[in-house]
Amino acid sequence: MTATLPTSARPLSPRRRWAALGVLVGAVLLLAVDGTVLYLAVPSLTRELAPTATEILWIGDVYSLALAGLLVTAGNLADRFGRKKVLLVGTAAFGLASALAAFSPTAGVLVVARLLLGIAGATIMPSTLSLIRTLFTDPRERTRAIAIWSAGSGGGIALGPLVGGTLLEHYWWGSVFLINVPIVVVFLVLGAWLLPESRDPNPGRFDLLSAGLSLVAIVPLVYAVKHAVSAGLDAQVAVAAVLGMVAGILFVRRQRRAEAPLIDVTLFRNGAFSGAVLANFIAVFALMGLLFFFSQYLQLVRGFSPLQAGFAEMPATLASIAVVAAVGVVAGRLGRGRAVAAGLAVAALGLALVSIAERAPQYWWLGLTLVPVGLGVGLALTLTVDSVLSAVPRDKAGSASAISETAYELGAALGIAILGSVVNLVYRAFLPPGPVPAEARDSLAGAASVLDPASELAHAAREAFTGAMQVTSLAAAAVTAVAAVIAWRTIPSGKD
Repeated sequence: MTATLPTSARPLSPRRRWAALGVLVGAVLLLAVDGTVLYLAVPSLTRELAPTATEILWIGDVYSLALAGLLVTAGNLADRFGRKKVLLVGTAAFGLASALAAFSPTAGVLVVARLLLGIAGATIMPSTLSLIRTLFTDPRERTRAIAIWSAGSGGGIALGPLVGGTLLEHYWWGSVFLINVPIVVVFLVLGAWLLPESRDPNPGRFDLLSAGLSLVAIVPLVYAVKHAVSAGLDAQVAVAAVLGMVAGILFVRRQRRAEAPLIDVTLFRNGAFSGAVLANFIAVFALMGLLFFFSQYLQLVRGFSPLQAGFAEMPATLASIAVVAAVGVVAGRLGRGRAVAAGLAVAALGLALVSIAERAPQYWWLGLTLVPVGLGVGLALTLTVDSVLSAVPRDKAGSASAISETAYELGAALGIAILGSVVNLVYRAFLPPGPVPAEARDSLAGAASVLDPASELAHAAREAFTGAMQVTSLAAAAVTAVAAVIAWRTIPSGKD
């Protein structure tokens, strides 16, 4: 039998290649818009669905939790069955889950819808990155493509508040999810036409047990951390933590022995790979944990409308998009490791300044402090993703992409769970002594729903939340500074 050329090896014309990248950026844009508009919608859906503080956290982090738990498996399936096919199926499922979220009658149903969105999203992210690795074989061209891919994510973060703010000004909170449906339809048509198919020509046998272990290793650990911060140490924390750690150890041991592992754990012996993954995780942990509550701060403390809050967040996202023009020059002059460390250090400085500016009477001081956050994070994430993809052959790009995206989404889930819980704990500690309604003690959103905005207690609640945000911003800055040191020490700085 005559051997056929693997799909992933078939060259495409430059025009087709960049057009296909545009479709992949559209997929990232879809996920970024969905994540950002949720932050703006929290005050609105709180008034309609009356979720508890714990339910608000679950609405926020169950999406990232599902993504983190399933990305390794989804990346392997994409390598096996075809990245285009998995991407299109996952996108269609994302559209259906968005419709369910839009019409959720209760907070519990919305949590389930967000879970389904996370499951569908897990099939999208590794497929987009692995297709970029397949499409662009030239290292410099691939770095540029990844920078554009990252800018698409930043563009979604910028576009999401504007679209979401406009929708929330005129429609109910569910419209921020319903807007995904027409985007999905357009993407499915263009993706079926433009995207090439690619897969691993020799994937080996799918290891269902490893897939289960990867899920059990991540989900209980995240739950243990979340529960410990919000409710304290108890038997549930101990059981979940032990279960997750045991499953993680078994997963790694099985990958070392398996003929066709879900992930190649030997990749972590590569300093560029492991350092990039760890720096990516810590940076996202700090950033997402802060941003989840930032929109609430803008609306509930500063009194911005959803649309005004969307514009107020744009300095960070526009700065992250501007990185596209400079990433090649910076990496070429500093070397990859030093460039990542410099980006994270700038982001850490920006987060520390955000803490100071959150009490500034004028918004412009706060807006200016968001610029270094966007510049630093945009530069660091672009180069860490590029480091991960450059470390593996094209046919294994799905698995490598899954590792990178797992670090990203696990960082987001833990950031929201831990730093979000820190916000709640410090907020309650800063509330004045004496009788406080249960809703007001539960969260600032709850306080806004039951207190007279002009009352002294409402003012005290806003002051307490501002103090909590300042503490959390400083914590996020410290964590990001640690990530900068890790990147400096572990990622090689050979000039690109």
